[in-house]
Amino acid sequence: MKRTNERIENTKFTEERALFKGENMELDGCVFEEGESPLKESKNVFVRKSLFRWKYPFWYANHVDLDEVTFFDGARAGVWYTNEFHMKNSIVEAPKQFRRCDDIALENVEIPNAQETLWNCKNVSLKDVRAHGPYFAMGCENVSIDGLILVGDYSFDGVKNMEIRNSHLASKDAFWNSENVTVYDSFITGEYLGWNAKNLTLVNCTIESLQGMCYVDNLVMKNCRLINTTLAFEYSSCDAEITGEIDSVLNPTEGSIKADKIKHLVIQPDEVDPDKTKIVCNDIEECLDNPDTLW
Repeated sequence: MKRTNERIENTKFTEERALFKGENMELDGCVFEEGESPLKESKNVFVRKSLFRWKYPFWYANHVDLDEVTFFDGARAGVWYTNEFHMKNSIVEAPKQFRRCDDIALENVEIPNAQETLWNCKNVSLKDVRAHGPYFAMGCENVSIDGLILVGDYSFDGVKNMEIRNSHLASKDAFWNSENVTVYDSFITGEYLGWNAKNLTLVNCTIESLQGMCYVDNLVMKNCRLINTTLAFEYSSCDAEITGEIDSVLNPTEGSIKADKIKHLVIQPDEVDPDKTKIVCNDIEECLDNPDTLW
């Protein structure tokens, strides 16, 4: 059934595909109870102050605009294969949201169960989003983020072309296998940060990590602080300017590392060429020939 040029208010829907292929619709104060895929293949849909309680509400949709909307836990896998999906001032309780979509914009959105959320999407904008769950934003491309608060390990695995600003990330194994990621003015805590990344840039960031920034091809750090960060930079090519001290540095492959203090420096000639990395530091507390005492 195709519905066009309609305004629907204060209506409860319970049937499957209730508004299938709906076009040019404005929904205000509506509730979608049991009934799968209520707005599948819809187009030009504007939803205000409404509730979704069941599975797959927006699949294969185009140009969807939501404001003050709630996706309850039952509305899982809610937005897949959809383009031009914009949501603000909303709550998404359901997991597995936003899969293989193009042009996703979320503003002031709460995602307390962000399990398997925002996977393989393109052209993504997040502003003032709060999310809790692992594997957030895996495989996304062309991502712009400002004001993200994220708790969840393995975030941003395989992302390409991403910029993050003013965010707080509590995430082990963040940015693994990523390409062309730049993070500004953010706090990051989590073990094994950035492994196997290419072109990872961190500017004015505070970072806490065990074995962070290892196996990185072209790591750039400008005016960053490393707190409680040990065994950093192993097998990474880097240009790192650190304000303050680094607990320990292990076997960088090439580039330059500048810091006010390095507590433990380990460069093993049988592992890396010491001449390829320039260490600029007037206060190196201890140089070691192996890292065994630091594990």
